[in-house]
Amino acid sequence: MLIIGIAGGSGSGKSTVVREIVKKLPKDSVCVIPQDSYYFDNGNLSPEEKRKINFDHPSSIEFDLLIKQLDELKAGKSIEMPIYSYITCARAKETIHVEPKKVVIVEGILIFTNAQLRDRMQIKNICGCRFRRPVNACYKARSCGTRQKCGTSTGSL
Repeated sequence: MLIIGIAGGSGSGKSTVVREIVKKLPKDSVCVIPQDSYYFDNGNLSPEEKRKINFDHPSSIEFDLLIKQLDELKAGKSIEMPIYSYITCARAKETIHVEPKKVVIVEGILIFTNAQLRDRMQIKNICGCRFRRPVNACYKARSCGTRQKCGTSTGSL
């Protein structure tokens, strides 16, 4: 099994890169594991406590579960991937059934901050705006659905 990590900030082109990789590989040979599915379940917190959650900090991610499930996929076992809601700051009772594939793509802004997770990846890619572009151009690109503004158009992959 080949494990690919795709990281980068918001609006940096991670999703575009993942889509292009998936398109180029044989059908049913790849699965995508988004980091966003592994935020800790914070449904028990008060609204005030939920507003204080820093989703951009590694402590917000349940890396142990992500690593455990990645290891299970690598061992040929299927997993039940959590579904996280930013609206409720909680995990849904439902899960997404994921079968092991020849290629697993792990995608998210914080995936390279955990050494154990990083060590499981054979390929690592960091997406980002070109330095000559202002950072807020990435955020504008994200909100309007185009990557050309931050220099990560599909043609440059």
